[in-house]
Amino acid sequence: MSITLDRLTFAEYLKYTDGSDRRYELVNGELIPMSLGTGQHGAIIKSIERSLETEIASQNLDWVLLPGLVGIRSPRGGKWDTCRIPDVVIIPVEQWRTLATREVVIEFTQSPPLLVVEVVSESTKTTDYRAKRSEYSILDIPEYWIVDPLLAKITIFTLDEGWYEPAEYQGNEPIQSPTFPSLQLSLDRIFPL
Repeated sequence: MSITLDRLTFAEYLKYTDGSDRRYELVNGELIPMSLGTGQHGAIIKSIERSLETEIASQNLDWVLLPGLVGIRSPRGGKWDTCRIPDVVIIPVEQWRTLATREVVIEFTQSPPLLVVEVVSESTKTTDYRAKRSEYSILDIPEYWIVDPLLAKITIFTLDEGWYEPAEYQGNEPIQSPTFPSLQLSLDRIFPL
């Protein structure tokens, strides 16, 4: 569902407020409200966050995990702007520091995140599997996870010569993450509810 206003430029989007705490993605100049999600959706994000932060710390990586806090501006095409807000973003700490004094948006001219995760809900499944997959590959994000509780699977897309190659995982099958090769994680550990 989009909010029916005139289309916004990216600068207008950054300043937009409707007086509530509701967050919006910008897609082709239109505001798309982001729902709160179910308790399961939040629990999955928290489970992924804990697992990946543990892995970052154990490998002593200078990276930061940011759940739902970073916008990623997309060169979607056409004359209107798009900015996505993934469920989880991992970026180098140094890149995070550059965002400290401005809007927390990674421009398409900047280094892409190292990894992006989207947790599918009924209202986002088409966007997560199609639009975001295309947009994130154009942005050269090396690894994109779609965690899908509706189909009980995780798909890890790895960028290969500009295209995402998918690998699907279900049940207790350990996932293979190029970003975290020693990660010991499976779908049954991510879906806590």
